[in-house]
Amino acid sequence: MRIILSVTNDLVTDQRVHRSCMALVEAGHNVTLVGRLLPESLPINQPYHTRRMRLIFRKKAVFYAEYNIRLFFLLLFSHTDLFYANDTDSLPANYWASRIRRKPLFFDAHEMFPEVPELVGRPRVKAFWTKIEDRYIPRVDAAITVCQSIADIYAQRYGIQMQVVRNVPLPRIAPITLNHPIDKQGRNLLLYQGAVNLGRGIEPMLDTMPLLPDCLFVIAGIGDKYNELQQQVIQRGLDNQIIFLGRLPLEELQQVTRQADLGISFLENLGLNYYYSLPNRISDFVQAGVPIVATDFPEIRRVIEGYGIGTLVPNQITDHSSVQPQQLADIIHSTLDYWKSITPNERLKRFEKAAHDLSWENDKKVLLSQLEVACHPKGH
Repeated sequence: MRIILSVTNDLVTDQRVHRSCMALVEAGHNVTLVGRLLPESLPINQPYHTRRMRLIFRKKAVFYAEYNIRLFFLLLFSHTDLFYANDTDSLPANYWASRIRRKPLFFDAHEMFPEVPELVGRPRVKAFWTKIEDRYIPRVDAAITVCQSIADIYAQRYGIQMQVVRNVPLPRIAPITLNHPIDKQGRNLLLYQGAVNLGRGIEPMLDTMPLLPDCLFVIAGIGDKYNELQQQVIQRGLDNQIIFLGRLPLEELQQVTRQADLGISFLENLGLNYYYSLPNRISDFVQAGVPIVATDFPEIRRVIEGYGIGTLVPNQITDHSSVQPQQLADIIHSTLDYWKSITPNERLKRFEKAAHDLSWENDKKVLLSQLEVACHPKGH
C-alpha cells in the first residue's frame, strides 16, 4: 500500500515520525514522508521517500496557511492509497485531499495541539485550533495518540476511540561506542535533551546550577529559547557549568545520553498538553539506563514510579515563577547519592524491565493494527 505521511517540521529529528515510517516500510508499505525545508536543515537519507517543501513563511498563521495549501495540492495529485496526518496542524490539507480522492485518513495526535504552551494567553488562536479539531477529528477513519490520558479526553470530547502508541524508542540492539566523549572533569553530568522552548524547565536549572558545583549541565537540542538561554548562561558566568550542544543527529545524541548520570525533564504546567505528556526523552533515558529527575505529572509518574527509575519533583519547585533552587539542588544530590548506593545488578534489573516494556517493538503493533482499521472505514 502507498502511504503519504505529512508533518510541519523538516524531518531531521522527529523520532516518532521516523519510527512510524520504518514500521510501515518493514510491513511492506511504500512510504513517502512530506515536510518542509529550512535554510539550516541537515541532509537526510532514509530508507523511505522524503519530500521537503521550501516555504516562504516560517511562523504564525501565514505559515500554517501556506503549508496546508501547498500540502493539499501535493496530496491531491499524488499516487497514494492512504493519507497519514501527523498532528492537528497538518490535518486540514489531509482531510480535504482524502475526501476529494476518496482515500482513508489516518490521524496521529502527538499532543493536544490547542493546549501547547505557545497558545497560552492567546485565546483566539487557541479557539481556532480547537475548531479545527472539532471539525476534522470526528471524521478521521482511525487515530492514535501518545498516552491514555489524552485518548480519554478525545473520547469524551468527540466519541472517537484513539489507541495509544507511546513516544518510546527503538530497542538498542548493540552497545554504543562513545566516539565523542564529554569531558566531565570529575563532575556529574545532568542532561536535558529535546526542544529548547518555553516551559521545558531549563530556566530553573540555570538558577540551580550555582548550588551544584559538582555537576555539569548539558543541553542537547534547539528551539525558540536557545539563543536567549545561551546569553543568560554567559551573563551569569555559568559557561563552565552549562554546555549547549545544539541539534544532534540521533546516533550522536544516543552517545551523549549514555554518558549522563541523571536525565532532567522539568515541564511546567502550561496547559493540558504538557500536564499529560510523556516526553520522548523519558524513554530515551530508560533505554540508556539513565536515572531520571522529572516533574510529577500523571504519565511521567506512571513510568518513574512504576519502574522505580528516578525521582519526581513537585511542579511548584521547578516552575519559573516560583522556582526553589535549594530544594531542587537537594533533590538532585540525593538522587545522585541514591543511585551510587544501589548495586549494579539492582539498577540493571529495573532498567531492563522498563526498557523491555517501553519499547517500540510493542507499540508499533498498535500502529499497524490501527492502520488496518483505517483501510476498512465504516464510511465517510
